[in-house]
Amino acid sequence: MTDNMSKENRSKTMKAIKSQSKLENRLTKELWKKGYRFRKNANDLYGKPDISIKKYKTVIFIDSCFWHVCPIHSNSPKTNTEYWGKKLLRNQQRDKEVSEFYVKNGWNIKRIWEHEIKQDINAVINDIANFINQAKDKENKKTLT
Repeated sequence: MTDNMSKENRSKTMKAIKSQSKLENRLTKELWKKGYRFRKNANDLYGKPDISIKKYKTVIFIDSCFWHVCPIHSNSPKTNTEYWGKKLLRNQQRDKEVSEFYVKNGWNIKRIWEHEIKQDINAVINDIANFINQAKDKENKKTLT
């Protein structure tokens, strides 16, 4: 089945998709209020992590259920299936490559699904805070030895 939009309209629609969601902004604002200092969407880090703290070698990715093919909520578009299949598969491969890069280089990496934030944002905030604190403790122990 072919796309029901012209190439120009599809391009315009795709360009309108924001790289940061309202959910992501709400989460990062809450973390900031708790005193955590970080960079959002750092261009100088591989994979452009949603949240990064270089000092503690920590990166956090917030993965959308559609774009990153959530095992629970993923659904394939009904039109242009060949294109979308390749696109979404490549996104999954890229996620794996990025995760392997950070693990290989000794970074602390965490991936969070968009639906986890929707279900219980406070639990996710606490989970991220614990993750950052553990990374901080690990880096502090390295500097002491």
